[in-house]
Amino acid sequence: MLPDMLRSLLTTAALAAALLSSGVSLDAAPDAGRARDAAGSGTGAGSAAGSGTGSAAGPAQRWSWPISPPGAILRPFEAPAGPYAAGHRGIDIAAGPGEAVLAPAAGTVTFTGVVVDRPVVTIRLDDDVLVSLEPVTGELPLGGHAAAGQRLGAVAHGGHCDARCVHLGVRVAGEYVNPLLFLAGVPPAVLLPLE
Repeated sequence: MLPDMLRSLLTTAALAAALLSSGVSLDAAPDAGRARDAAGSGTGAGSAAGSGTGSAAGPAQRWSWPISPPGAILRPFEAPAGPYAAGHRGIDIAAGPGEAVLAPAAGTVTFTGVVVDRPVVTIRLDDDVLVSLEPVTGELPLGGHAAAGQRLGAVAHGGHCDARCVHLGVRVAGEYVNPLLFLAGVPPAVLLPLE
């Protein structure tokens, strides 16, 4: 168990280092209350944090949560050992059936449809960043613009969440990364010595 946890931590740390080296700011997020207010207002975290998507293409911005107010994280991101290995390539956020699902950042809807047994909505934030949410019945047309905090659809049935949560996955340059690196209200991680 410890090697898997360590691998996940190192993968996340390596990603953060790569993002920082390419000009992305991972500044401390606003406190949880401010993040909740920003997510609920439909303006997203950008009202307090500047502009950009958080990719190598521009300055970082903390995203709003896709569920407002944010639900508990039922399952965290678990980095796989390799591209086809087991893992959990996103986070599961508690949500109820029919609950509104909001765009965490501005982007273009590139997919809305069923994958295996669940409805999925994917938005492209820029050339490098894709955000997928499931199970979500999409309400915006393919190619439509989604503003940060705009309603994308509603929590549906299917997949491992099956109307009890929303799975949020983020890919940067084709690699799945921990969505908590981008969401507002998440305090920065601090590594402590083992002793």
